[in-house]
Amino acid sequence: MAAKKACESFSKSLIEEVHRWGCLKQTGVSLRYMMEFGSKPTNKNLLISAQFLHKELAIRIARRAIELENLPYGLSLKPAILKVRDWYVDSFRDLRSFPDIKNMTDEKEFTEMIKAIKVRHNNVVPTMAMGVQQLKKGMDPKIVYEDLVEIHQFLDRFYMSRIGIRMLIGQHVELHNPNPPPHCVGYIHTKMSPVEVARNASEDARSICCREYGSAPDVHIYGDPDFTFPYVPAHLHLMVFELVKNSLRAVQERFMDSDKVAPPVRIIVADGIEDVTIKVSDEGGGIPRSGLPKIFTYLYSTAKNPLDEHPDLGVDYNVTMAGYGYGLPISRLYARYFGGDLQIISMEGYGTDAYLHLSRLGDSQEPLP
Repeated sequence: MAAKKACESFSKSLIEEVHRWGCLKQTGVSLRYMMEFGSKPTNKNLLISAQFLHKELAIRIARRAIELENLPYGLSLKPAILKVRDWYVDSFRDLRSFPDIKNMTDEKEFTEMIKAIKVRHNNVVPTMAMGVQQLKKGMDPKIVYEDLVEIHQFLDRFYMSRIGIRMLIGQHVELHNPNPPPHCVGYIHTKMSPVEVARNASEDARSICCREYGSAPDVHIYGDPDFTFPYVPAHLHLMVFELVKNSLRAVQERFMDSDKVAPPVRIIVADGIEDVTIKVSDEGGGIPRSGLPKIFTYLYSTAKNPLDEHPDLGVDYNVTMAGYGYGLPISRLYARYFGGDLQIISMEGYGTDAYLHLSRLGDSQEPLP
């Protein structure tokens, strides 16, 4: 039923083609490979990259379009999910109708097209969140949301795949930059200082906290500012921003009406042989042990959902301190995308420690859901 309703705007042959391509094997790429390949963005390499993406993106996007048709609990029929599915099928059609890439003129046109695909999908996360909200509103409140395992697993796969698609497109597009910043290969910074990225992310989180509460706890960062390793600064910024924002909010709310000075949030950056680990520690009162499994689910946020109040949120909706409960699970996917992980350890009554592990070696293949 879901498939039928959603397919009305697309031809039968297109949908059959989506299903055919969705069965093909995906090919993963490692951070190291992206870095080595992209360090020489010759015409030949750009052509190879475009030819690879022409096929690979179609396979990855087809897989997601098929999954969007077959979700449990009627989620596929929610208007927001149908909208996302249409974006995926449109992008698949754009890729499949693009002719073989034979020369640099084709390559330039292809690059413009995938740039447009990336923009088309900018709002996928809030739109999916809205679909899940639409589902929650209509569900029996007795159903425990954490039990909706299938939906969580689908969203994990879906968002992980989205990170990969956006990384591949962004990397290819960025390799065309005639004046790349020093030490940058596309999105990858070969000499990224985690301390510097943590400092910038913390300042951003503090400014949001100040906007929302009128003040913000201090953030102290410990670690060697000169230590660098290759990584994607935008991914690290997003993860640290999310962790610091959660810590600031917890501390601020715990000490808001207290005479005591709010204790600082502490960030420690350690460089090991295998991993770079970033620990974000707060004294914001912690999370009860029963609540810990919930923090990585997509249907749980302790805060008000901004989508409830502004269902028509556009592209640049304000980031609020709380968000719609997607920050932690999505941050964990970003960590895992390049072979790292995110763990949260809590002491109820005291505070929370978040451990963000980033793989130093850059050898692990992309996870391919």
